[in-house]
Amino acid sequence: MTARTIVLSANSDWNIANFRQGLIRGLRSAGYEPVVIAPQDPAADKRMRDLAVERIPLHIDRAGLNPLADFRLLLKYRSLLQQLRAAAYLSYTIKPNIYGSFAAASLGIPAIPNVSGLGTAFIQGGGLQRFVTWLYRIGFARAPVVFFQNQEDSDLFVSRRIVRLAQSKVLPGSGVDLDRFSPKPLPEGGPVFLFIGRLLRDKGVVEFVEAARNLRSEFPGARFQLLGGLDEGNRTGIRANELAAWVGEGVVEYLGTTDDVRPFIAGATTVVLPSYREGLPRSLLEAAAMARPLIASDVPGCRQVVDDGTNGFLCAARDASALANRMRRLAHLPRPQQIAMGEAGRSKVQERFSEAFVVQAYLDVLAGLDPAKPGS
Repeated sequence: MTARTIVLSANSDWNIANFRQGLIRGLRSAGYEPVVIAPQDPAADKRMRDLAVERIPLHIDRAGLNPLADFRLLLKYRSLLQQLRAAAYLSYTIKPNIYGSFAAASLGIPAIPNVSGLGTAFIQGGGLQRFVTWLYRIGFARAPVVFFQNQEDSDLFVSRRIVRLAQSKVLPGSGVDLDRFSPKPLPEGGPVFLFIGRLLRDKGVVEFVEAARNLRSEFPGARFQLLGGLDEGNRTGIRANELAAWVGEGVVEYLGTTDDVRPFIAGATTVVLPSYREGLPRSLLEAAAMARPLIASDVPGCRQVVDDGTNGFLCAARDASALANRMRRLAHLPRPQQIAMGEAGRSKVQERFSEAFVVQAYLDVLAGLDPAKPGS
């Protein structure tokens, strides 16, 4: 590998294939050669082949707290990065951010981590939060730039002295391809409420199901849909038997997983994300780009996308009744008002969340790195 090699890493290469396609293409257009180090997900195979990017498999126990296993992960990152002699290391998700960044710094390779969300540790607090905070502080100490996806997460990390103010930069999420996610007319018929994301309690899936249960009799023609994979290895993951019980009850439809969310967004009246905290949710951005009104929790990340009453509605987190009230309110809106909300969302994404902004931000940082350091 040459000094123009850029390593990207996350806790699954599906994350990179799904959210970083534009960045990979932008890096290649700028003369870099992207390489992906991550656990391999068969669902990412086709997109990785289309991107023609090298994939290096790496085992990461995402939920594990075994210090010995994490130390071995750190050593593996160091070994791989030493072999690749990369110009920079770009990372996403907690363990690649912490251990990959630390390994890169030990080799003189600039690390540019992206904090796309704070995860369960910060949501639940306690000893785990303190431990993760300490790890972040060590991992990010020598990073020239740490990207965040909303200002509140950045302010939190600065206030806790995890990063320095000069390190912190806020991105508009991972950006949206505005040509690929183009506006589609609202469907006819009863309201269709669509949740997109991993089936986690932290994403508000339980509240979505409870709200659907409350609204079924009032809106007999309504449909409540879940699109996303089970993640039973996650500490807040929904179990398969829970999901089966909901579907058996008839309260929700389970759509499984997909490589292309666009047909499902096109078939929905609104996209709903009652999450407890987000970085900058891709599902809301893509839905807004397709001119769908949104319903989301009034929490960091979501409120950066949803302007309450303009392109959707916000509600209190962890409150199924408040969520049901907002879903009811949207269902009762006349169709022209629903369309106007969707158009407002599309305009906001065009103005602030284009993928081109994100790609350029990375290229600007890479252009400013000391050329004597990469791969040294």
